[in-house]
Amino acid sequence: MDVTNLSGKTAVVTGAGSGIGKETALAFARRGASLGLCDVNEAGLEETTRQARALGCEVLARRVDVANRDEMSDFAAAVHQQVAAADIVMNNAGVGLAAGFLDTSPADWDWVLGINLCGVVYGCQFFIPPMVARGQGGHIINLASSAAFVATSALAAYSTTKFAVLGLSEALREELAPHRISVTAVCPGVINTGITTSSRRRGIFASAGASQQMIDLFRRRNYGPERVASNILKAVQRNRAVAPISPEAWMLYYLKRFTPSVLARINRAMSETMRRRLGNLS
Repeated sequence: MDVTNLSGKTAVVTGAGSGIGKETALAFARRGASLGLCDVNEAGLEETTRQARALGCEVLARRVDVANRDEMSDFAAAVHQQVAAADIVMNNAGVGLAAGFLDTSPADWDWVLGINLCGVVYGCQFFIPPMVARGQGGHIINLASSAAFVATSALAAYSTTKFAVLGLSEALREELAPHRISVTAVCPGVINTGITTSSRRRGIFASAGASQQMIDLFRRRNYGPERVASNILKAVQRNRAVAPISPEAWMLYYLKRFTPSVLARINRAMSETMRRRLGNLS
């Protein structure tokens, strides 16, 4: 899809109240798109809406829990009262969970699967059929992660959801190609967003020292969501199936493709080093 000028187009973004969702929504607005936005963070959603409207953009904004099927259905219905179908749908809303499998409770699984996976599924389920029926193509953007390339024991449930989002995106890309609807799985690396402070932590990752160490790491990395938004637009323009974003994401992507055994050894060594350091902080 040509995203250099989005006048007359409608872009839907979930999790638009902060971080990558907010910056990408504003990037769409600057290129002329109308927006359908949702988030559970009402204050953040209101601020994104205000900034988008200041750019001259029409905005439909709703408080929506993406893990709630009925709320997502109602949100899609509200968008489709305005337009027959969205042109771009970005399933961005997500949460973090730092925990090994043995420290992850059933409630934690329900939470992270509900938002990170079911939220993406619902976004596809309720927005794609109208795009197909309209017959004018479109683009789906699903936020995965570089954690979709390599699973670490520190992110057992989180990695599970991101592997699933990548797999879903690849399956959708094949199925929707005859309808001229493209699908891109976006896989950012270490990005400095609010997820670093809002993530749940269990086991050795739950101590104050361990939490602060992870927050400081992301802040020092200082790769902001506005840079991710810029790269998402480039990925859509180039119709990429998978879009690693940040140098470390690209490194993991290529290691996974060409030298998976080397990546596995590096991953084990880094995980063990991290556990020793965090264990000393507990």
